[in-house]
Amino acid sequence: MKNKVKELRTKKKMTQMQLADLVFVSSRTIISLEKGQYNPSIMLAYKIARAFNTTIEDLYCLQENLEKENLENENI
Repeated sequence: MKNKVKELRTKKKMTQMQLADLVFVSSRTIISLEKGQYNPSIMLAYKIARAFNTTIEDLYCLQENLEKENLENENI
């Protein structure tokens, strides 16, 4: 799932470790999130969104992800 974690983190000049410490996960979790290899729990998504003063919907590009899913479903 596409997200803006890396974009927002770098904009705040924050390291992966700093974000990990802030939301109580490992830096490996942040790396996986940024690569789109891991979808977080709703609570972790909420903590990350709060860290960047945004919404879960914006952080995880909800509209864009829904459009992509709809296109994929049309091709089935």
